[in-house]
Amino acid sequence: MATLEEVRNRAEADAKTYGYHLNPDPEALKGLIEGLKVNWDRYGYPSCPCRLASGKFEFDRDIFCPCDYRDPDVAEYGGCYCILYVNDAVYEGKVHLEAVPERRPIWKQERAYASTSVSPEAKPEVKPPEAKTEAEPAAKAAKAKEQAKGVAEVKKKLWYCKQCGYVVFREDPPYICPICKAKREMFAEIKGSVNLSR
Repeated sequence: MATLEEVRNRAEADAKTYGYHLNPDPEALKGLIEGLKVNWDRYGYPSCPCRLASGKFEFDRDIFCPCDYRDPDVAEYGGCYCILYVNDAVYEGKVHLEAVPERRPIWKQERAYASTSVSPEAKPEVKPPEAKTEAEPAAKAAKAKEQAKGVAEVKKKLWYCKQCGYVVFREDPPYICPICKAKREMFAEIKGSVNLSR
């Protein structure tokens, strides 16, 4: 388990690396760091303190702090969605940061909600005996199982940055390359047969 100091030091080091600052409001920063620690302790990885995590590593990969959306958010609005990371102007009080809109695709948000609420063992609603047919409970059970199956699937692909060659194995490419800062459009899928098992 990480300590609050370790979580804060990690966030500060990352901010410094990319030319950002942590939120200048001590109370807001304290709450965000505590939220990160809670998520790290709960899931084993530092998911965003301001978003719902599914608890499934593959589903939450895009919201590991710093999330995939931080750099485009800071570039466009001056701070990330959680307002943990901010630019110079916001940090120095020259610009007041308004609410940053959610950039995470709605289908990823829905998947997080579904994965925390849908269970493969979900029992179908049973109607009163006079209204029930034999096929209805089975159909509902099959539908619940199919929903749970859809929630559990992640189709990962190999992506590479055409600018610097960075390679990542996940369902979609990052918004910005963590190495050279190229935009998502610079990523291309590596197709073909690749064995990544060891």
